[in-house]
Amino acid sequence: MDRRELEYFLAIVEHGSFTAAAQAMHVAQPSLSHAVRNLEKELGGKIFHRLPHGVALTPAGDALVEPARQVMRDLSTAAASVREVLGLSGGRLDVVAQTTLAVDPLAELIGAFLRENPKVAVTIADPELGTDVTSAVRAGERELGLVDSEHPIGDLESMVLRGREIFAVLPPGAAPGRKRLSVPELSTLDWIATPSGTATRAVIEDTVGPRGGGPTFAVETAHQAMIVPLVLAGAGATLLPRAMARDAAARGAVVLPLRPKVVRRGVLFWRPGPLSPAAAQFVAMAETIAELRR
Repeated sequence: MDRRELEYFLAIVEHGSFTAAAQAMHVAQPSLSHAVRNLEKELGGKIFHRLPHGVALTPAGDALVEPARQVMRDLSTAAASVREVLGLSGGRLDVVAQTTLAVDPLAELIGAFLRENPKVAVTIADPELGTDVTSAVRAGERELGLVDSEHPIGDLESMVLRGREIFAVLPPGAAPGRKRLSVPELSTLDWIATPSGTATRAVIEDTVGPRGGGPTFAVETAHQAMIVPLVLAGAGATLLPRAMARDAAARGAVVLPLRPKVVRRGVLFWRPGPLSPAAAQFVAMAETIAELRR
């Protein structure tokens, strides 16, 4: 099997049909059909069920997906390594992160990285759940992942980033005259959060804890961008890291530090094995920044 066959195979998996994959790849559909027939001949079995509208993976095809993605990533890493030796600029950095960590600290890290490597193309995926972040890295869909330190990552390689202070974000006019909130007081509030398994939800559940039966969620929304508008509308409170809390304060929310201080850390992680030059440099830079701020 060759690179093109695997590339076509993964395109069909992603788009769900030969027709859609051919359009996305800008190739004739017979080229994809020929590549799949070659793959099936080499593997000794069918990798797709042909359906009236699209295709579905056979068990053999499903088993091929992750190795195929890793082969494609390894080929990209090899090409990038050669370009680096030859002194060529460019390359690609693929990251997947939970939303709050994408805002802080990832945005700052990406900015610092691109100042040194302006020709590297960066893509950042934002799945709903922490488990989706780890799954994307394990499957080879993304090279680097970033999750809250409380989220398990198993045997993946990792490093812990600097801590982020967490602030209470309240509706306009709430807690008049207060300069801080104690953690025990949080159990009296109604909360706005993203679904279970997300970083914002985990911070609220872990911080409020079991006091008074645990946090009371007034609103659960899958739209992270909706949380601050809901707070501003008086629907409840939330907990956010400094950068996001600062933006909320600028829009009119009441933002108060917590006592005792609540700090959460992010974990940057990747699959065991060699990284692409761009990813290796990003990890080294993140480690240097983390050390400077400890």
